[in-house]
Amino acid sequence: MLRRQENSGFTLLEVLVALVIVSLSLTAVFASMSQMIDAANTLRNRTYASWIAQNRIAELRLATTPTDVGASNGEVEYANTDWAWRAVVSETDIEALYRIDVSVTFAGSDDVIRSVTGFFGPPGNPGEANNIWRRSRIVQPAPGSTS
Repeated sequence: MLRRQENSGFTLLEVLVALVIVSLSLTAVFASMSQMIDAANTLRNRTYASWIAQNRIAELRLATTPTDVGASNGEVEYANTDWAWRAVVSETDIEALYRIDVSVTFAGSDDVIRSVTGFFGPPGNPGEANNIWRRSRIVQPAPGSTS
């Protein structure tokens, strides 16, 4: 007596359902990866723009000629990309202390990627800032008060 062997494979419908589930899962994974790549590129560009702005502030601090109050701009190639910066130097209420606001964009674009603010002025005497701390008095609380 011959026994008939039963097929224990998947039906066509089961295979199609499995393929649909896998394709939906892969679509979600690829969309998530795409968002992560975009976020990484944005973060990289913001970091580079911040470095460019900080470099511009350092250049102004190290300049041997006095800086004029007003706006200036320029372009720089950094990380194989062309960038544009705009620096606005303004006076503060403190004599000889200037504020500089640097905005960085891609060259040819108006969308600001990063803005950095810094201050610069002539250097003080060594230890001058410590004198403020030495001159200040420590205020003792009145007896019986809580602080």
